[in-house]
Amino acid sequence: MARIAVIGAGMGAMAAAARLAVAGHRVVVYERTETYGGALRRVERDGFSFDTGPGLLPLPAVYRDLFVKTGREPLEACVGLVQVDPSSHHVFADGTRLSLPNASRAGVVSALEETLGASAARRWGDFLVRAREAWDRSRRPLLEEPLWPNWQVLAEREPYPAVPHKRLLRTRTAGTLAEVGAWELRDPRLTALLESHALAYGLDPRATPASAAVLPYMEHAFGTWYVRGGMRELARAVYERCLARRVEFRFGAEAVGVLEKDGRAAGVELADGTVAEADLVVAGVPGEVLDRLGRGTRVRGAGEVPAPRGRASRMTVLMALRGGRPRGTPHRTVVHAEDRETELESLFGPSGDLPARPTVTVLRPDDPAVVPDDAHEAVTVTAVLPVGAGGTPDVHAENLIAVAERAVPGLRGRLLRHEVHTPADIAGETGAEGGAVPVPALAAAGGRLLQPSNSTRLPGLFTVGGWSHPGGGLPHAGMSGALVAGLIVEGPEFRGSQ
Repeated sequence: MARIAVIGAGMGAMAAAARLAVAGHRVVVYERTETYGGALRRVERDGFSFDTGPGLLPLPAVYRDLFVKTGREPLEACVGLVQVDPSSHHVFADGTRLSLPNASRAGVVSALEETLGASAARRWGDFLVRAREAWDRSRRPLLEEPLWPNWQVLAEREPYPAVPHKRLLRTRTAGTLAEVGAWELRDPRLTALLESHALAYGLDPRATPASAAVLPYMEHAFGTWYVRGGMRELARAVYERCLARRVEFRFGAEAVGVLEKDGRAAGVELADGTVAEADLVVAGVPGEVLDRLGRGTRVRGAGEVPAPRGRASRMTVLMALRGGRPRGTPHRTVVHAEDRETELESLFGPSGDLPARPTVTVLRPDDPAVVPDDAHEAVTVTAVLPVGAGGTPDVHAENLIAVAERAVPGLRGRLLRHEVHTPADIAGETGAEGGAVPVPALAAAGGRLLQPSNSTRLPGLFTVGGWSHPGGGLPHAGMSGALVAGLIVEGPEFRGSQ
């Protein structure tokens, strides 16, 4: 039995802690804030409850596996897991409205045919075939296995296939997501649908590799889910699973350094001057924090994937509305920007700012647990915001509310009050500089969107969570916990679940 110190109580860190405890190790989690969950936080006011982090769960199989592997009680016995249908409703710049079913590629194509026509539906269906091929080529190395030592192969190889041209004896390979939209989809609404999956992580589709096609494919193939009571309930369930497996938590305990002895990690140094000795250390912190804890060069080795710096954060407006949620209201509505070029230049150009009319995601859960009664509604509106963007939160909030009115008619007349959750709030909760949000690992693009390995240059020190392989997002965080536990329990030859 080893003594294992875990830095941070985010979802990836807790997933690793629960798995390691079941394997017989003594695990202690040191969290600098006073609670668990990382970005999965909740705001409660006068009977209203709002998620301030991710509001939906893709790939619930990751957390089902965690609960199966750490006890006899399945995930569904610990949280109310509800499939969201339709998966999403879209309001495009030209006013077209489109609802997409959950976990049905055939259903998505049918919905597109009904709304956008047979030609658009056929092009999206052909795109999904290619996206599936990219998924099959990249799934294991990017999600299920520790990062390959020769990770440069993933950086150089584009898994998204080339497209043959009729009447031409050649093929053309899209290098970016924007090129997929321009060359293969050829419809501004389909392009907006595709690029919204990159924008959700603050990725510029003009520079994001075509391999990001796996993001819409994953949603169409595996579905989207909601946790009754809000996504914070998932964090509670994982935390309670850790406690049941005798993981210890020390809140208000900020790690300021990784103790080194005989050339390997030997514990953590805390801000109050105490030292917690350990045989192994698992760090669930952003890359820049890890570099400080490990004194920089002791952690990152030559030839390793560099710790990426997040460029984008999120702003969320939490709105309490009078009047109940109308029957048949979609849980998630994406309101696309009216001017794509203006949005991309504002977000990713030299100024780096939130455009006046950005793409926003509106969440309207059908959940009695998040409202005081059925005569009220809790709504969140979220948009990507560049780290360090100018403007005041109040101005940005007003812009988001104005856009959200396209999805919630009469919104301002129903608004009782609103509260803004800013990048500064995210920074306080997660420790990420500027409130940056990590992105999922993606192949190609020279390795810019790969995340550093779960193993480090310092023996006995491992990394977990969104800022390490396989990257950001709730499923990826859970996968990182499984990878770290496998590397510790089975050793460096561990190659992931079969």
